[in-house]
Amino acid sequence: MSKSLRNKICYIGHRRYLPKNHKWRRSLTFDGHHEYKGEPQKLSLEETLECLEKVKDITPGKPDGIKKRKCGQKDHEPKLFSRKSALWKLPYWQHLKLPHNLDMMHIEKNICDALLGIILRLEGKNKDTVNARLDLQDMGIRHELHLEQDDDNSVSIPAAWYAMDKEERAAFCGFLRSIRFPYGYASILTRCISADGSKVQGLKTLDCHIMLQRILPVGLRGLVHKDIYEAVAELGKKFRELCSRKLKVDVIKRLKAEIPLILCKLEKIFPPAFFDMMVHLAIHLPDEALLRGPVQYGWMYPMEHQMGTLKGNVRNRARPEGSIAEAYIANEALTFCSRYMEDVVTRFNRDDDKLEGASDGDLSIFQHGVKLLGANRQIYLEDKEFDKLCWYVLNNCDEVEPYLRCVFFKTVCANKQLCQTIMTNTYYEICMQ
Repeated sequence: MSKSLRNKICYIGHRRYLPKNHKWRRSLTFDGHHEYKGEPQKLSLEETLECLEKVKDITPGKPDGIKKRKCGQKDHEPKLFSRKSALWKLPYWQHLKLPHNLDMMHIEKNICDALLGIILRLEGKNKDTVNARLDLQDMGIRHELHLEQDDDNSVSIPAAWYAMDKEERAAFCGFLRSIRFPYGYASILTRCISADGSKVQGLKTLDCHIMLQRILPVGLRGLVHKDIYEAVAELGKKFRELCSRKLKVDVIKRLKAEIPLILCKLEKIFPPAFFDMMVHLAIHLPDEALLRGPVQYGWMYPMEHQMGTLKGNVRNRARPEGSIAEAYIANEALTFCSRYMEDVVTRFNRDDDKLEGASDGDLSIFQHGVKLLGANRQIYLEDKEFDKLCWYVLNNCDEVEPYLRCVFFKTVCANKQLCQTIMTNTYYEICMQ
């Protein structure tokens, strides 16, 4: 066994979740062995409490007088839990069907980073390393990816068929540059592309959410092998269904059967080092959706947004807690005053339907009840466009209708001077708008 598998746990073996008669259970392309094990069963309450009793005296941190464990040295007795959480002291905690909730936000973030790192060969995030190739050599699978011995006693790593070359990476980054999102839908992905146009770095959690569900299924098409594109597209589709606002029980049960099949497809493509805990947790997301409901009630986006608001309240970096507390108290005081001041325009009682600065003497056509956004812009119109604008205003303004009727019926108005003055002022207000 290679050094990678000795010191790092690889969560492969998702064939256990497939049906007993599935043909992939008898395939040797995954790890060189047949799979006869069934789906692992969830621990009962008694078994969980028994495991927690073994680690009830373990506290966080390194105890005094205990040296650091050497590399390769293992405990005499394997433990399922590292320590007992303080939440188990609550009287109702052990009876909860969902005591710990998996965070969809960070699972999507880690899976997206892992896919981009191994496909784009990003430095520091690429899990296709020398140890990963040694794992394949020890398992006796995928001989075309084994390390090659050169004549000068050196070893070379053959190119992987699931990784892009330089031209394909440039084409994928060019595709990311050409994408335009609605305002507030996602950040500008152009800022996450390196100067040479071959790397994607610095993606936020929301960017990975959009990348995994929307962009990768489209951007990888034609640049990678068909098997890779289809597996990534199916995985993004399943995450999109899990993140929908309304969930159906039959859809969740279908996802529970299809997600292990997709992970098995990825096992046939990527090395075992690709499959860490975050990739494996995708199997348990449908079960938690049945107990919790829509993912909007369980992921970390609202908490991250609130933390960003509190972080923005920090004015004195030497005393961040004091700045947050002071800003919170000020916000609560202003909110309290705003709710009980009826004669003062606040954010709770102001009428946003009216245009700011509008007075009773303005023309009715300009009181459209829409609040304009953005800064003012100065535009110079041509003569034809200006004539169309004047025609539209004169035919849709209630104040001008009596005088237009006089002209239409070729009648003489009683006050010609007043008629001429109103028409002139109307043109003047059009020019000012």
